[in-house]
Amino acid sequence: MATEEDTKLPPYPEMIMKAIEATGDSNGASKSAISNYIESTYGELPAGHTELLSQHLNNMKESGDLTFLKNNYMKPDPNAAPKRGRGRPPKPKAPLPPGTVLSSPRPRGRPPKDPNAPPTAKVSSGRPRGRPKKVPRTTDEPLSSTSPYASSTGRPRGRPPKMKPHMAEVSVE
Repeated sequence: MATEEDTKLPPYPEMIMKAIEATGDSNGASKSAISNYIESTYGELPAGHTELLSQHLNNMKESGDLTFLKNNYMKPDPNAAPKRGRGRPPKPKAPLPPGTVLSSPRPRGRPPKDPNAPPTAKVSSGRPRGRPKKVPRTTDEPLSSTSPYASSTGRPRGRPPKMKPHMAEVSVE
């Protein structure tokens, strides 16, 4: 139900703009300063005044009627440069002469194969691609001709065993 006081109030955007103008600060006015001005000027306000104020401030900010900087709302400067988006700005492009037709850029990725093209002969060295498969050893084959440690150079693999010194027998008489 709307009471007589509710109908006498101007719309919120109008009250907000008057509050910002009344502060006269170049940095704008905070939400609490706007609310205090509206309460002192217009007296009785609706029950959900703080929620309504927040909603209208957000709507005005999104529509561009207000700018929000350092927790203050202010009127947008008509002489200010438009706000840049995030990231690096695009490079300026050289103007093309009139009548130039732009061809579409090449598509990304590998072009599809032509299904009507004749098959091509593959060039190969006779050996299959990749690492050769392991051939399992049979137990019949000896590991090497002389000893299990001998290699093709004749020297056994790895470190040689530590030699133990021979102890001389000492007789006790």
